[in-house]
Amino acid sequence: MDEHPPPDGPPAPPTLRVFVALAPPDEAKDELARALRPAYDAHPRLRWNRIEDWHITLAFLGELPATAVPPLHAALADRAAGQPALRLGLRGGGHFDERLLWSGVGGDLDGLHRLAADVRALVRAHGLAFRDRPLHPHLTLARARRDDPVGIPASAAALAGFTGRPWWTPRLHLVGSTPLRDPAPLRYRDLDSWPLTVPAEPANSG
Repeated sequence: MDEHPPPDGPPAPPTLRVFVALAPPDEAKDELARALRPAYDAHPRLRWNRIEDWHITLAFLGELPATAVPPLHAALADRAAGQPALRLGLRGGGHFDERLLWSGVGGDLDGLHRLAADVRALVRAHGLAFRDRPLHPHLTLARARRDDPVGIPASAAALAGFTGRPWWTPRLHLVGSTPLRDPAPLRYRDLDSWPLTVPAEPANSG
C-alpha cells in the first residue's frame, strides 16, 4: 500500500529586502548620470546600479517576510505628514574597500540624521529588529567585479570634483526588493511613498 508523506504545511511567505529611504529627484539623478558617463564607458563590467534604484538609505531593515511590511505603512505615513523636506545635494564620490562606488551627500545633514533616527525608532517600536548601523549618507552606484579590479577607485577619482545642484527631498520611500526566492535578478521598487513638505518658492518681486 502506497503511503504519501503528510504535507509540510503552507509555504513560507516570500521574503523581501526592505529599507526606508529618500531619493533624489529625476533632475539630480540625470545630472549625476551625465557626470558618470566616462566611467560607464571606461568600466562597463562593473555592476552598475540602475538609476531608478538610487536612494539615500535611512534605515536598512534587511530581509523581512512580506507579511511584516504592511504595519509600517500607516506609521511611516504619519511620520511623513508635516515633515519638512530636506535641502540636499550630491557631491563627489568615494568607495568602500575598492568594492563599492558611491556618491556623497551634502546639505542639511543634521536634519538627515534626525530623520533617520526618528525612522529607526519608529521601526523598533513596531517590533522589527534590524542592524542599526551608523548613518553614512550616500548613493550606492556600482559594485566591483573580479575582472575589473581598478574600476571602483578610478570611477571614484573621476567623481571627486562633482558638485550637483541642491534639491528638496520630495518624498519618504518604503522600498522593497522582488521576492528573494524569485529566479529573476533582484530589483527594487517602491512599496509606498509619502510626500514631505517642500517650501513654496518665493514669488518674483518683478
